[in-house]
Parts: sequence; C-alpha cells; structure tokens
Amino acid sequence: MSCETTADLTKVPAITLGFWIIKILATTFGETAGDTVSMSLNLGYLIGTAIFAALLIALVIAQIRAPRFHPTLYWATIVASTTAGTTMADFATRSLGIGYLGGSLLLLALVLGVIAAWHFTTGTVSVLSVRTVKVEAFYWLTITLSQTLGTALGDWVADGGPGYLGAALIFGGALAFVAALWFFTATNKVALFWAAFILTRPLGAVVGDFLDKPVAHGVLELGRAAASAVLGAGIVLLIFFLPQRAASRTGERVH
Repeated sequence: MSCETTADLTKVPAITLGFWIIKILATTFGETAGDTVSMSLNLGYLIGTAIFAALLIALVIAQIRAPRFHPTLYWATIVASTTAGTTMADFATRSLGIGYLGGSLLLLALVLGVIAAWHFTTGTVSVLSVRTVKVEAFYWLTITLSQTLGTALGDWVADGGPGYLGAALIFGGALAFVAALWFFTATNKVALFWAAFILTRPLGAVVGDFLDKPVAHGVLELGRAAASAVLGAGIVLLIFFLPQRAASRTGERVH
C-alpha cells in the first residue's frame, strides 16, 4: 500500500522514460498540426495562433482547477502548448520579420526571465512544487515559451545548413548528452530537466518538418494531416497503455 498522501502529489506526471517518449511525440505533433492549420488550411500564422492560444488558455484553466493529476488533461494541455508554440514562433520569425536568430534570442530571454521570476518568487523551479495556482501558472508559462523557443531554434538550425535530418541528429545528440549528465554526474537535476524539456521541442520541430515537407527538400512528404493523425494516434495509445502517475515528493528525485 502506498504511503503517499494528497499533499505529497503534484499536478504533473512522474518523470519516466514514458514521459519523454510522449513529450517528443507531442512536440512533433505540434509542429505538423500547427503547420496544418496555418499553412495547409491557409489560415495564416496570426489566426492559427489565436485558435491554438484560445484552446491552450482553456486547457490551462481546466488543468489548474483540477484537484489532482489527470493524464489526459495534462497531455492535452502539453499538445495545445506545442501547437500554439509552433504558430507563435512562425508568426514572430516570419510575419514580424525578426528572423529565426532574432526570434530564438528573444524567446530564450523570455524563458530565462520567467524561470528567474519563478525561482525568485517561490525559491525553486522543481516540478515537485507544482501544487498551487501560482506555481502552475509559472509552470505552464515556462512550458509554452519553451515550446515556442524550440520551434524557432529548430527552424534556425535546420535552415542554417544541416537540414532537417542533420538538425534532428544535433538536437538528439544534445539530449543524449543531457541524459548522460543526469545519470552519471551530480549536475543539478532541475537544470537538466528544463534543458531536456526545451531540447525536445526543436527535436520535435525538425522531425515534424522532416515528415511533412516536400521530397524536393530532401524529406519524406507524408503530408501534414497524415503525419498529425499518425502522431496523434500514437500519443493517445501511449497515454492509455503506459503507466501514468503523478510525481511526488516521496517517489521522485527531481530537486
């Protein structure tokens, strides 16, 4: 019998291998789904951002109001944040004309600023502290900005020369390095968690582009809608078949 109490549990999932698999699929889905709405449906980045931002706000409110961790609600909110991040990044880097580098630097500054404000306000940015409205607000703002940053960063690296597959190898290698630090060093686990969380987004962005961009660009051209459908189905299956439990102070070590 578990000795955990309600006070021990957070509103976010335990950080397991399954968590990272679903997170990468969700970020890839966000790229293809965001591009489907803004490009394939010709709604544009501004309208696409408005649609996904409204959905994200509604889901974040539902997540904050929920009394406990609900896997379906949590991952729906993550997917909404990554699709909103895709269209927001594209609007900033393309419609506003600040470019991939300018967008990446601006969004990096915003992410670091929010994390700094979160730490200054609460004394920690650990996921184990996600139990109050204030902390959840910081958590979801950090996530949404990191998803937006990842889109701009992925596009910048891919278009800078290595292409989508090369960029995927770069970000995959960076994630592997972070994982090695996690398992084999005493490096701060909170910092490594957020580094990995941010890096999964550009990885998902370039993999999504690799799946749906034209063959003439050296990629697969599966089609945005088809790729989104396959990725969405995979996410749903993993949510229901992989064990999903809340992170807890007694069971996790993300400090």
